[in-house]
Amino acid sequence: MNSKVGLILSGGGARAAYQVGVLKGINKILPSTITNPYDIISGTSAGAINGIALATYADNYRIGVRHLERIWGSFECNQVYKTDFWGVSRSLARLVRTLVIGRRYRNDVVSVLDNTPLTNLLGDAIKFENIQTNIDNNHLHAITVNCSSLSTGESVSFFQGHYSINNWQRPRRKGVRSRLTLDHLMASSAIPMIFPARKIHREYYADGAVRQQAPLSPTLHLGAEKLLVIGVSGESNKVNKEEAIAPYPSPARIMGHMLNAAFLDSMESDVARLKRINRTVNMIPQRTKNKEDMELKEIDILEIKPSFSLDEIAGKHAKEMPWALRLALGGSGNTSQSGSGLLSYLLFSKGYCRDLMDLGYHDALARSEEVKAFFADRV
Repeated sequence: MNSKVGLILSGGGARAAYQVGVLKGINKILPSTITNPYDIISGTSAGAINGIALATYADNYRIGVRHLERIWGSFECNQVYKTDFWGVSRSLARLVRTLVIGRRYRNDVVSVLDNTPLTNLLGDAIKFENIQTNIDNNHLHAITVNCSSLSTGESVSFFQGHYSINNWQRPRRKGVRSRLTLDHLMASSAIPMIFPARKIHREYYADGAVRQQAPLSPTLHLGAEKLLVIGVSGESNKVNKEEAIAPYPSPARIMGHMLNAAFLDSMESDVARLKRINRTVNMIPQRTKNKEDMELKEIDILEIKPSFSLDEIAGKHAKEMPWALRLALGGSGNTSQSGSGLLSYLLFSKGYCRDLMDLGYHDALARSEEVKAFFADRV
């Protein structure tokens, strides 16, 4: 019997284009006879967009990957958020007004950017009704979209899946069975203060990476026995002596640092934690496990992440950032190669996204033997 494979797609704004390249590379590595290698999909933030798209094509995931490649390869920033001067100015004005006169305008939608264009794009492109059809036809076991509750501070995994899956509750995190909609997707990708939070039922939710201390956990709760993790961290930039003494960081650099902490650190920590647990489990003799009735087993995990700094790639495409947003972030100095952390999340341009997909594709091919071994029971 095949082990259930869980696909984990982390958040990261425009960085999620890298995930599409990796998925394309895996397509090339695996034989065409495999209909869908991913039984369970967990997506956070922009990774949730990729995950939902795959779930709607679970009956033929290769078409889903090609669909994602076409969308990301033709992206422009104005398809994600309003980039004109007045659009950016109105969002900033509302933000300042709420901060200064908070009581009077407390019900205003507050964010630096207006992502209405993305809402419209996803509403047209994604057929959410296909998710349940694929679950009913056993093409997909489950999918979860991870959000952060702004009321309780909990990490909430809204999942849709097989009837046998139950809700779960753990400290600061829980899983809730739901019929996934556009609201769940927009909530998961609502980077705090950059994109507006989304109301689901009677609570507001924002980006799922913000309070997600155990990003691997939802997939395991849904029944995954093997994990494929596609991260977007890349290699850290090496700071030389000339850069060690720098002027006071710009707002964009500070925001980039905060986004790295939210999107990248928890995933890397959780992957490292699972690998340590696997080593510990392997050290316990099977005789001892049987005697003590220990229900412990190793979780096979394959992590693929960028082999090159995504910040550096973003810096090379800095001129593709809309001028109104460059102005709002404090000029070109905040989108230079030395301060491109924030840029790497917000630069939804086809040049940048195509470079990330190309990197992901070649990173996957470079791990082809590991990929084949990971999916060996599917071949």
